[in-house]
Amino acid sequence: MQGGATLAGIARMAVLVAALCCATAHARQGDAYAQPRRALIAELQAEARADAGTTARIDRDVLDVLARVPRHEYVPANERENAYENRPLAIGHGQTISQPYIVALMTTLVRPRTGQKILEIGTGSGYQAAVLAEFDVQVCSIEIIAPLADQAAKRLKRYANVSTRKGDGYYGWKEQAPFDSIIVTAAASSIPPPLLAQLKPGGRMVIPVGSSFFTQTLMLVEKDAQGRARTRQVLPVRFVPLTGGH
Repeated sequence: MQGGATLAGIARMAVLVAALCCATAHARQGDAYAQPRRALIAELQAEARADAGTTARIDRDVLDVLARVPRHEYVPANERENAYENRPLAIGHGQTISQPYIVALMTTLVRPRTGQKILEIGTGSGYQAAVLAEFDVQVCSIEIIAPLADQAAKRLKRYANVSTRKGDGYYGWKEQAPFDSIIVTAAASSIPPPLLAQLKPGGRMVIPVGSSFFTQTLMLVEKDAQGRARTRQVLPVRFVPLTGGH
């Protein structure tokens, strides 16, 4: 399960459409995506400069990672020509791969650092987990939809520091807890208590909160050294709902 986009970001496509036209039909596959990938990063850099100094800023090292992770390998074949557009894309089973801007923002907000352990709720296609893995952290990712979980597990075999499992992410991954950070890539009506309990003191969680039928709010949850949590609103978003038996 995965998905997410800013409301304004869904409309930002012109730069990427033009970039896609620059790739020739005779180019090798490795080269065919180079120009649209560069155009996407340029677009994200422009947004990052506009957001500098705000909660919604994007760190440079995160953009560097997005520049080298092949997003086209994490989308279905029929969506590959759209892989570097700054918008969500369908990955089947009613789910989407998140807008690149959202991936970059959520990654920035959890501040991945070498040696940390990060929990992801909603593996989806595996793209967000791949981005996190590039920071030399241990990634534990849960997906409730079995076919997506199986596909993502195969894609993520390239990363020795990523563990995946099928399950209801609402309850977290108790056997692997506690976590330095938690990323939730589906909207919950409220912050799941099991996830908060599995977050380390000093840890951060980023999660969209709100109804699946309306605009949600991307929330940053920070737990202090005494285990007390405080929340901060980042920006309005739209994600697929968190599903399961809870």
